[in-house]
Amino acid sequence: MHEKTQRQYEARARIAKALAHPSRLLMLDLLQKREMCVTDLTEKVGVDQSTVSKHLSVLKEVGLIDVRKAGQMSFYRVTCGCLDGFFSCLEAVLKSDVMGRRKSLK
Repeated sequence: MHEKTQRQYEARARIAKALAHPSRLLMLDLLQKREMCVTDLTEKVGVDQSTVSKHLSVLKEVGLIDVRKAGQMSFYRVTCGCLDGFFSCLEAVLKSDVMGRRKSLK
């Protein structure tokens, strides 16, 4: 059996940390559907443009998104196809946790 190295766990932690913000999760959800520019994301997320740009930088740094330049515009897109599975897993954990809490209150 192959053991993970400390570097691999550190790399995983960087990705997990990048995912650990509600606005970044929302942006990833939106970017799974289509490419978007900062202006579109700013409108959808409801924060200022500099904040959206910082969030995009964090996501790009860990490889979750990429950017395509078209003239002066930059369009962002998700680089991996596995986020749906990740989001489904999170939802399953949330449902399980809620059910467990309900049972403990009875």
